[in-house]
Amino acid sequence: MLDVELWAQIRRMKHVEGLSQREIHRRTGAHRDTIRRALATGKPPSYGPRPKRASKLDPFMASVEELLQDEPRLSGVRIREEIEKDGYDGSKTILDDLLRELRPRYLPPPRSFQRTRYRPGELAQFDLCEPRRPIPVGYGQTRRGYLVTCELPYSRAFAGALVFSKQFHDIAFGMSRCLTSLGALPGKLVWDREGAIAPRGRPTQEFLAFCGELSLGWVILDPGDCQAKGALERSHRFLHGNFEAGRRFANALDFQDQLDRWCERINARVHRSTRAVVAERLQEERARMRALPQLLPDTDTRFVTRVPGAALPAL
Repeated sequence: MLDVELWAQIRRMKHVEGLSQREIHRRTGAHRDTIRRALATGKPPSYGPRPKRASKLDPFMASVEELLQDEPRLSGVRIREEIEKDGYDGSKTILDDLLRELRPRYLPPPRSFQRTRYRPGELAQFDLCEPRRPIPVGYGQTRRGYLVTCELPYSRAFAGALVFSKQFHDIAFGMSRCLTSLGALPGKLVWDREGAIAPRGRPTQEFLAFCGELSLGWVILDPGDCQAKGALERSHRFLHGNFEAGRRFANALDFQDQLDRWCERINARVHRSTRAVVAERLQEERARMRALPQLLPDTDTRFVTRVPGAALPAL
């Protein structure tokens, strides 16, 4: 290929040094046709971009973009199956190359993370956690249980309450017990989209009534956003490995009693993240929180609707 540097050398050797084309060929190694072209033009050579070759995917670009718009993470295998119905017979490689270029345009922007700093008394993170083993309830029987867990992200004070269903009256009992254990009211409660709390991102009427009676705000997390209550998620792993492991429970009351004593002990330790005693930061946090009311919302009242059945036959 004749580049600008070689073109300039050939013309200098010919017109300045007076060399023959044979001598220029010997010195530069350039082909004689290249030397003739360099001497025939007075303008330096220029090479524009080569025209793009047609691809077998070109007729199917609109279909690929439509599939990615509907489902940005649709696999290349499925996309190929769909466009093969319309006549695509190209290779997997060129489709994969195209998807690497197109897919990022349809994916949501990557989420950035930064260290979160919490203000004292601002939030209380709540969640449901299932014990690894059923809870003994007497007479050799066991029952599936759940833990309503709560953590204040500033002080890292932790509390938990054992319940036996995911219905709101049990969750409300667990929240009331956790708040009582922590000794004050935060500004807002943080929950994910639990079915009894906010099944589609909108708080249920029962949850709103609970927050209204205590004058609490609420934060409902986006789907799949467990990082927003990461302090509590880490405590769940600690709960399974440090509290449940190697313990035996006689019944539900024994489970709750051992859990309360364990919470008191871990709240008296130096937390690894804050490098401070949890109980001391809790005292600081309580000074900025509202006091608990004398009466918490009633979580014991049940409204049961009995459906009449067929009349029993006379004996």
